[in-house]
Amino acid sequence: MDLKDIRQEIDCIDKQLLSLFTERMKCSIQVARYKKEHNLPIFNSIREKEILNKVEKEGGEFGYQTRVLFSDMIELSKGIQYDIMGAENPLRKVFANAQNTVRKEKNMKIALQGIEGANSHEATNRLFPECQPIFYKSFEKVFKAVESGEADYGVLPVENSSAGSVSAVYDLILKYRFYIVEALNLPIDHCLCGLRQSELEDIEQVWSHPQALSQCSDFISEHNLKAVNCTNTAVAAKNIAQEKRLNCAAICTEKACTEYGLKVLMKSCQNYKNNSTRFIVISRQLIIPENSDKISLCFSLPHSKGALYTVLGRFNANGLNITKLESRPRDNGTPFEYLFYLDFDGNTESQNVINMLCALSEELPEFSFLGNYKEENYH
Repeated sequence: MDLKDIRQEIDCIDKQLLSLFTERMKCSIQVARYKKEHNLPIFNSIREKEILNKVEKEGGEFGYQTRVLFSDMIELSKGIQYDIMGAENPLRKVFANAQNTVRKEKNMKIALQGIEGANSHEATNRLFPECQPIFYKSFEKVFKAVESGEADYGVLPVENSSAGSVSAVYDLILKYRFYIVEALNLPIDHCLCGLRQSELEDIEQVWSHPQALSQCSDFISEHNLKAVNCTNTAVAAKNIAQEKRLNCAAICTEKACTEYGLKVLMKSCQNYKNNSTRFIVISRQLIIPENSDKISLCFSLPHSKGALYTVLGRFNANGLNITKLESRPRDNGTPFEYLFYLDFDGNTESQNVINMLCALSEELPEFSFLGNYKEENYH
């Protein structure tokens, strides 16, 4: 038998599989109608495990592959059932009661980490041009300010295009579970800035936030500089101005350089020209602006084989694009337990998105909806 014959046999088998698959999905519709009529839940974990364990055993040498195939079919079946039943779920009321406008009046207070001239300050000015920025020394104090009502919103960096996630902020997102109501991708141009009497060849140490140092690692290595961590890029610039050491410079923005009376020794020190940082706006209240295009979630997984694969398959089945998946250790004293942070493209005006979110909230051990918002790119 040559390859052509084998492919013809596969086509024949696929035709039979397609027919059987459509029949199975039609049965799912009947199941949904029966469950709706008799007020039965869609999710039945015991039956799912029984089916998957059985087919894995009967699959023989292809047991694992058989389990994956049937797991996908079960997920697709449940999706159809949720679409038909439209089961009651607290999330539906949460979406229905959401505000639709991020307020930006002059008297509003916006919390951010750092001092004047920091990248967070620039992002805040772009997002809330007429509001009052309030500076805090740490990311957690930003969250606490929003929690107490001392600030109306908080602005935080979560990810850089070259240095990756700001892990401390993701940990705080998962700890506080505030809503994300807006996001901004801000281009970042790092400058090496020193005292007005300094020259590039004088510099032996470079001070900045660890993220900025990471984003400029090639420049630092090439010039054989010692990297010194600071709490913020603008704080680094301010410290250089106060210390008055000719052999030390800061990696910061050009605005911070001007703010603290320094001199630009080198522009664009970052490893990649198209360097940008993603900032988010956090709020105590859920706000879903019109034309929102990004959804953020937090969840944990059951202790079962292929649990993450099954969850991610739900997004694929609905044609939804996942743009971020971050796992963070749980802060509960138990080792090797994780919470997952996930972003995907979508809008809660879509019924299939709502149905999927409701399904995940019912089936996962822990689930939090963190927001549906618009992500802007600033140029």
